[in-house]
Amino acid sequence: MNLLRCTVIDGEGGISFIAHGEVLAALAKGCVANPQSLEELLEYSEPFYHTLREHVLNGLAIFDERNVKGRYEAIHKALEMCRPYEQPVFRIVDDLTREASLRPVKAGAVLFNLPARRIVQLQNSYREITRVGRGRVFDGERLTNDMFSYRLPKEWALVP
Repeated sequence: MNLLRCTVIDGEGGISFIAHGEVLAALAKGCVANPQSLEELLEYSEPFYHTLREHVLNGLAIFDERNVKGRYEAIHKALEMCRPYEQPVFRIVDDLTREASLRPVKAGAVLFNLPARRIVQLQNSYREITRVGRGRVFDGERLTNDMFSYRLPKEWALVP
């Protein structure tokens, strides 16, 4: 399977989720607009990877419902019990979730640090994110034949 972990850092903290590798080009395209928040990154990426925004925001709503500040037993148990590629969307709230947010699954792990304008490919055996790239539009059910391209601004750093 071509699943990988995506972790997004913004001014509010960090979140982590599992997605198909094709999401990388859509997230890179979203970075072209210099998003300041997770919500903006998801909004800018949505036309190129439909349902990502809904998946992540719904996952965060469930996380927030089951975990309250200082009481993270629910996410700790999920991280322990679920296979890495089945883990739910989660917020980075402590050392355990921070470590999990950096742990690759199947095809790897990529970190999008929005304040620092940096994309860190911790491990990426799917397809390297490059400064200039292309992707196929995911319509929510399948990859289409529609293509899009992106060119990251020079202020964005790519770390292998």
